[in-house]
Amino acid sequence: MSEFAVNPEALKAVLAEHVGESAQSIDVERGEVTLTVDAHDYLSVMQKLHDVPELRFEQLIDLCGMDYSTYGDGRWEGPRFAAVVHLLSVSRNHRVRVRVFCHEDDFPVLPSVTSVWASANWYEREAFDLYGIIFEGHDDLRRILTDYGFIGHPFRKDFPLSGHVEMRYDAERQRVIYEPVTIEPREVTPRVIREDNYGGLH
Repeated sequence: MSEFAVNPEALKAVLAEHVGESAQSIDVERGEVTLTVDAHDYLSVMQKLHDVPELRFEQLIDLCGMDYSTYGDGRWEGPRFAAVVHLLSVSRNHRVRVRVFCHEDDFPVLPSVTSVWASANWYEREAFDLYGIIFEGHDDLRRILTDYGFIGHPFRKDFPLSGHVEMRYDAERQRVIYEPVTIEPREVTPRVIREDNYGGLH
């Protein structure tokens, strides 16, 4: 077993040695290492994580978008959108989480890492589809889970639960049509049962 797998502080030290000048933070929590980098340094740092022999993260096993707009019950004051990437070194048996925030909330953009790990292809498309994060350098950035005519990005915290449009098959026109949502917004309140003798208590 790798020393890093047993001692994440050792991995933190190696990360600090090789990418520390580009790191905004390197944290160890619950036995896992999280490296936070600026968007300008993101691609170069990821290339180092892949290439440096002491690190050698051969596999990108996950990449997801994040919307921090309601994080901490609205107390969050940093950038709204981020990508979080999980990397695995098979040869050295260690993992790292990399977090990078988009500079602009209105038009979130990050470099694509598909040139480093081909597996980032569908993950970046998913983050684009669900959060609206643009990945510069991606060869085929288009929706992957929602319909081609879908409006908006459904994992954003301000996206309505009922959506903006609904689709249905119109028998008269003999085609699928899109219409504004007709579902009435409603609040579902759980039913509360009160018993005088609930649980045997008096």
